[in-house]
Amino acid sequence: MWDSTIMPGDTKFRPYDASKSKLVLKKDPASTPQSAVPSTSTVVAQFISPITAQPTGPPLHLPASTTPQQLHLLLNKLLANEADPIPYSFYINDAEIVKSVYDDAIATNESVSTETLFTILYHPQAVFRVRAVTRCSSSLAGHTEAVLTVVFSPDGRQLASGSGDTTVRIWDLNTSTPQFTLKGHKNWVQVVAYSPDCKTIASGSMDATIRLWSATDGTPLGDALRSHTQVVTSIAWSPDHDSRYFVSGSKDGTAKIWDAATRRCVHTLCGHSGPVMCVKWGGEGLVYTASRDKSIKVWAAASGKLVRTLEGHAHWVNHLALSTDFVNRTGPYDHTMPTYATPEDAKAAAAKRYNEAKNSTAHPERLVSASDDFTIYLWSPTTSKQPIARLTGHQQAVTHVSFSPDGRFIASASFDKSVKIWDGLSGAFVRNLRGHVGNVYFACWAPDSRMLVSGSQDSMLKVWDVREGKSKVDLPGHADEVFAVDWSPDGRFVASGGRDKVLKIWRH
Repeated sequence: MWDSTIMPGDTKFRPYDASKSKLVLKKDPASTPQSAVPSTSTVVAQFISPITAQPTGPPLHLPASTTPQQLHLLLNKLLANEADPIPYSFYINDAEIVKSVYDDAIATNESVSTETLFTILYHPQAVFRVRAVTRCSSSLAGHTEAVLTVVFSPDGRQLASGSGDTTVRIWDLNTSTPQFTLKGHKNWVQVVAYSPDCKTIASGSMDATIRLWSATDGTPLGDALRSHTQVVTSIAWSPDHDSRYFVSGSKDGTAKIWDAATRRCVHTLCGHSGPVMCVKWGGEGLVYTASRDKSIKVWAAASGKLVRTLEGHAHWVNHLALSTDFVNRTGPYDHTMPTYATPEDAKAAAAKRYNEAKNSTAHPERLVSASDDFTIYLWSPTTSKQPIARLTGHQQAVTHVSFSPDGRFIASASFDKSVKIWDGLSGAFVRNLRGHVGNVYFACWAPDSRMLVSGSQDSMLKVWDVREGKSKVDLPGHADEVFAVDWSPDGRFVASGGRDKVLKIWRH
């Protein structure tokens, strides 16, 4: 018997014996607030592990008024985690339990019978909580044209920005001052990417070149890499902590895998009939490319051979996101921002974090694609060329998609002025985030997966509470369109840049 120390009064959590008991569920026909649910209403429920898909503990009689906080205490008791409890989120039939089992799973479900066994899927949450950024702590002048891209280093200690003024700038977050100005490109810098070990920056430009820079002192690492014939649109490093290989995409219709050590192109990935707009390097040895030819291609990184083509979109594919993007990007660095004695230690820690992230949902690496056809597709690209789901609802082009760091949700930004949240496993629509009055260009998650920040044509940043579906904070300050946003891996800062040429740092 599960003792009443978890629940107030004399309520007991009792193992369910179907041979001796039948469930009597007292259900109000109207949507009854939790406080009005009769104390005698009970349900039979069982926890299910998202990793093994097996039951955790026996079926239990629970009060219908059971809250997520009470489920959290009970589950940690079942898992013997009481000394060091882990926060969880709970789902019944893809509906998150936010108020109570009754309010979120029963009140709106007329098909519930008196013998329904509720299965409660539980997902671990981040063990730390990010506070919403609320103020601009620094406005960093220096760029003389629009800021087109901003990105924090994987360890959260540096920030890099690329601009229409042809430069890359590296900023010190402790002093909010520029460290280095990286000059060499002859046209707009459209993409900047840190290597997983934080030591190298790759930048891609409208001048069709890629340049490598030391993140430590800002010096160029050799001459420009020249193989593309048109604009470089996207760069992604291999998540392998050796930080040797990266892939680039270009409007010339190709993607190229480079060896940063030898500075040579290892493979040219040909096959698209239109510009390649986004590239991703996953954790399973595969490279993904999205093109204006309406397709996504999956490549074996080691050989450069085409594995499969993902088709379904009716217009340009603008952006891709992987369920493992956050852990691939941050490697061995969690919110504590540890240091490592050797590269081998860092590599081992990165591999451990990746496997934990992959196993947390018991699903293979997932891919989501955003298109000018107003739709989003969810894929399991390591195993199939058929989509898991087609996500519809946006009324204009979808410009950006991103998985929450825990892989549980997807955020999509659109020219219809909205951000939408979707279930990252099934693709089911979760909620709509409305408030912007211009095109939304970007939606970036906080590292604890509880909030996201969006940047828009309306010059505004908005911080959203994803669970509540409401704007927590409006961040005015930019004088024009916001083109780029990033949330630091340790959760302390948000960086934004746009047409007004100013880089802004926001914090709590």
